[in-house]
Amino acid sequence: MDKRYWVGFNLVKGIGAVRLQALCNHFGDLALAWHAPTDALQAAGLSPKLAERVAQVRAGVDLDNYLKKVMAQGIEILTWDDELYPPRLKEIDQPPPVLYVRGALTTEDSWAVAVVGTRRVSAYGRQVAEELASFLASNGVTVVSGLARGVDAIAHQSALKAGGRTIAVLGCGVDRIYPPEHAQLAEKMMASGALISDYAPGTPPDASNFPPRNRIISGLSMATVVVEAGETSGALITAQFAIDQGREVFAVPGNILAPQSKGTNRLIAQGAHPMLSVRDLLDVLNLTRVTEQRLVRKVLPTDETESKLMSVLTHEPLHMDEIRNQTGLPIERVSATLVMMELKGLVRQVGGLNYVAVREEQAGYKA
Repeated sequence: MDKRYWVGFNLVKGIGAVRLQALCNHFGDLALAWHAPTDALQAAGLSPKLAERVAQVRAGVDLDNYLKKVMAQGIEILTWDDELYPPRLKEIDQPPPVLYVRGALTTEDSWAVAVVGTRRVSAYGRQVAEELASFLASNGVTVVSGLARGVDAIAHQSALKAGGRTIAVLGCGVDRIYPPEHAQLAEKMMASGALISDYAPGTPPDASNFPPRNRIISGLSMATVVVEAGETSGALITAQFAIDQGREVFAVPGNILAPQSKGTNRLIAQGAHPMLSVRDLLDVLNLTRVTEQRLVRKVLPTDETESKLMSVLTHEPLHMDEIRNQTGLPIERVSATLVMMELKGLVRQVGGLNYVAVREEQAGYKA
């Protein structure tokens, strides 16, 4: 797959998931869209101003040289069409079409929890963040956060100290570490996790970039835990994204008089899970089975029935009855096999006997 044109459109401000999909649908090929005249781009749904912006970017960038420079920095480019694109992130509404990665994303990162919170963390918040991230990492769960000062940095550091994996989602290019004092932490993370961003390399850490990137933090994660947050904390934006994405939200209760706990206490009042113990998180998400899932996935072979089920399953929910109809297999065999495949981590039930594929890249399947 030619990634040049994905990157080209990613460089155009205003071209996101919806407009890129519209271009794909209209032209059938991004290469055709990239080289199309402005009137054809407008016919595809772009405004005159945006079509002109595409033309300006196209005239000002040599995509071949740009990609060479990106790859020379050890930056991997993932698009919707890549098997290594995080399956859980692909499930959200309007997933980022392009991700830039330093380090490595692995299949283990499907078990991920976001740990976020205020930059002005209290001693209480620090202790909770340290214990939470350490416990998650020790239990094979990847810790996701934003590399910011305070709770984010503590979560990343604690996960690494516990020997686990951790991912930072940046509000700038992955070649621009922000805040700069976290450069050494970022280097360590690239050896045991990844830095990712949907902003092109070279993008500065503008304030307007950070709220949108929070949808990726929550989108990568099974759940989001807010350790401490003031009433206007960016961590509350991450929690709202998680709610919108149908993911679990946990909040650490705190002193009702403490500014750092006003946001978390309000989340609990609005229905977030109160995190009274780190084991609450594992129980609600059924993460106590992580080690078991990995072991079973390695031990049990794939059979013809699993292959048939994986051939119809995608990242879009499919009801068990429809799976039966499309495969022609007896419902009893479909049900029993799905249970085993869920244990192996190949599929996930998303409610109401609806299933999605979550492990296509490891098993070598293509839906």
